[in-house]
Amino acid sequence: MLDVQHIGKRYGQHSALEGISFQARSGEVFGLLGANGAGKTTLLRILSTLLRPTSGSASVAGFDVAARPQEVRARIGLVSGGMGLHDRLTGAETLRYFAALHGMNKFRTEARIEVLDAQLDLGELLRRRAGSFSTGMKQKLVLARALIHDPPVLLLDEASSGLDVLARRTLLDLVTSLRNRERLIVYSTHVMSEVEELCDRLAVISGGQVLSVASPAELVAQSGERNLERAFFKLLSAQKALPEAIHG
Repeated sequence: MLDVQHIGKRYGQHSALEGISFQARSGEVFGLLGANGAGKTTLLRILSTLLRPTSGSASVAGFDVAARPQEVRARIGLVSGGMGLHDRLTGAETLRYFAALHGMNKFRTEARIEVLDAQLDLGELLRRRAGSFSTGMKQKLVLARALIHDPPVLLLDEASSGLDVLARRTLLDLVTSLRNRERLIVYSTHVMSEVEELCDRLAVISGGQVLSVASPAELVAQSGERNLERAFFKLLSAQKALPEAIHG
């Protein structure tokens, strides 16, 4: 479902990504774990066709992100921290508007709204204007908006950022409910507990590089540490020590 091969991204002399490679398949929640500035958002912007890679290639659902961007966009849903809603539109009006952007007819749109209502418990969000929503309500509608065209790949970029504890809990439960055999969910975060709860496998990213790809349990076992947080910091420490050993 997702194939990333040696993706690099440079801005002048600055390298944001350095030869990142991994694969992810339908039916799993695949995590991108890294500190702020690790390169996660840059990678997701490339996968969602918002940026072009400097080197390497990536395909989503069989379509190259650089050569076939329109086909990729039709097959992804993107949720990024800070994505806003039009305050004067109701939840249903918002979903209908984005469905129209995807070329969906009225019959299919209303059927998808019914499915999302049942799946995400949208309820009164469909009837109320977004300006009256709490943060958690807004994030729920943003997620429904990303899913209106039923994409096989869902990209979540720091989706829990800025949410209070209740809204964050709602988001994590929704992601769990969306897991199915036909969909790949890519979940980018720097929060260890979210990775442990949600992710089947993950790529640890630091300094624009992939340090490891494994399940959370495998990463802990390979590191010899007690938990994922300690395993994560051990990987980062090894990455830092390598250039020192080469030049020292």
